[in-house]
Amino acid sequence: MLRVRVRHADTTVVRLPSEVDHENASDIGARCQELIEEGCATLVLDASDVQYLDSSGVSMIVALSSALDSHAGALRLAALGDHYQQVWRILGLDTLLPVFPTVGAALDGHDARACADTGESLDRA
Repeated sequence: MLRVRVRHADTTVVRLPSEVDHENASDIGARCQELIEEGCATLVLDASDVQYLDSSGVSMIVALSSALDSHAGALRLAALGDHYQQVWRILGLDTLLPVFPTVGAALDGHDARACADTGESLDRA
């Protein structure tokens, strides 16, 4: 399940599910793309729950970064586990999209206190 944790102005924090793979990466990407089209300029992907990330998930994250770049926005990846941070560096993706240690660091000065956990799910019923 993909969950919107925080929405405030043009910033959204989305918590990724424990597995981001060929089974769900395209759905996650499509739902995040909807947020971009709705005006999200800063999208923070909270990867704190991610236990498995395959190449489909990596490709989806890179595509979202590109989509936000074309809208003068920014994608920020937060709380990625140590193993996947190492993979990120080996692939050279840390130069394209740095990994922030926490969601708070990724927000980088945004007033998180003004944001609330909406609990809004992006899953379609």
